[in-house]
Amino acid sequence: MIPFFNLSRQYELISEDTEKAVLNVMRSTQYVEGNAVKEFEKSMSQYLGVKHVITCGNGTDSLRIALQAAGVKEGDEVITTCFSFFATAEAIAQIGAIPVFADIRQDTLNIDITSLKEKITKKTKAILPVHIFGMPADMDEINDIASQYSLPVIEDACQAIGAVYKGKKTGTLGTLGCFSFYPTKNLGGFGDGGMITTNDDDLANICRCLKAHASGKNAAIAYESMTGKSVDELESMKKNANDPLYDPCKYYNYFIGGNSRLDSIQAAVLSVKLKHLDEFNQKRASIADIYFEKIKNEKIILLNNGFNDRKSCFHQFCVLADDKEKFIEYLRSQEIGAGNFYPVPLHKQKAFNYLEKTDTLPVAESVCRRSVCLPVFPELSREEIDHICSVVNMY
Repeated sequence: MIPFFNLSRQYELISEDTEKAVLNVMRSTQYVEGNAVKEFEKSMSQYLGVKHVITCGNGTDSLRIALQAAGVKEGDEVITTCFSFFATAEAIAQIGAIPVFADIRQDTLNIDITSLKEKITKKTKAILPVHIFGMPADMDEINDIASQYSLPVIEDACQAIGAVYKGKKTGTLGTLGCFSFYPTKNLGGFGDGGMITTNDDDLANICRCLKAHASGKNAAIAYESMTGKSVDELESMKKNANDPLYDPCKYYNYFIGGNSRLDSIQAAVLSVKLKHLDEFNQKRASIADIYFEKIKNEKIILLNNGFNDRKSCFHQFCVLADDKEKFIEYLRSQEIGAGNFYPVPLHKQKAFNYLEKTDTLPVAESVCRRSVCLPVFPELSREEIDHICSVVNMY
């Protein structure tokens, strides 16, 4: 059996280093927001080439916090793609905002620029593109539209760590970037984890406050920035030591935040894996190259990867088949795992029945009926890759 994904193979490669890193955290007793988190944020900032990295509890929280930091409020509209994991739109709805769904391009499966433009109204307060399956979206065009309407751009890069668009890594191309460290991601932890990125000092501070109860002197600074009102006790706060256990400032709260902190064990694991990320992503790309070269079946559409201005990190390798259920069943009968991403476009999810009826989004609806993902995790052997190509060609 060739699995769709296998975490144990990667663990075997890095077990010694990760176990040592976890043990060091356990011995340090700094389990939340400790040195391991600070070191990971620093390393990630250098890797991405972004000024601020704010870790958090998971990818969904990263989206919610980024939206809140960007000023999106209840009743505001946020334009996003209808072809993504549910969390993309869920985060918008969690804060009472309204997800507005645009159609996608068939070649990249990312948000279609023409459809995006058609969705803009006076209520639009942000654009949330997704770099789906690790393929960067059309960020120049998206940023141009956002600039025209003075809108923040919040990148959902949860599937796209290490992907590159015109020489810059995804998650650094908009106002804020959002990432997930769920175990199956290209950079996955041993549990949940997430991260927000930005080059804006004020937004970074607001994000840090939103993830930790909006307390203390940084929250007071954020409150002044957000409201224009002064905080009388701020000057005295600045003089106090900022010890997380004994700092009395943390009992002063200035707006409603939440609790979404990355624990130190996850940060330690991620720091070990970050050293291998480019290597693992390159192995995914090499597998994709073989698929592009060897899969020759008119029933199976390989999505266009011929872009000189962007580089996918191949979180998934998606193909289109006219009868996806039949194709998936065929692969499983040949003992090859396959992913059914995504059977239902977001505008058709029952959870969003309360929204105004969305016009037909024909490309996304067609893709959802046909999209199947083949195994592409970096520990696949060449024998397994060749076998997958052979089986697909015989379909």
